[in-house]
Amino acid sequence: MTGIELIAAERTRQVEVEKRTPEHDREHHWGELADAAACYAFNANERKSDPSRPPTGWPSDWDWNPKNPIRDLIRAGALIAAEIDRRLSRGEQA
Repeated sequence: MTGIELIAAERTRQVEVEKRTPEHDREHHWGELADAAACYAFNANERKSDPSRPPTGWPSDWDWNPKNPIRDLIRAGALIAAEIDRRLSRGEQA
């Protein structure tokens, strides 16, 4: 699979399994989706001294659950897609 296919599959999994629907995502209006995506992407670079602890900016009421660099990038991409969809649903322009 390509990167975009993996991201799309992860986003589908988030919606279907974790019930992170567009309605749910609209509740995150303080940038939590983008913050979480940035943290997973940063973690994928393996520059953190302690990967068991989330980077600064991780939404405090969310569980930190990194996997491996590729999985973390896939999750970051899916969270970015969710944030884009959330903003588009508010009428923001691309």
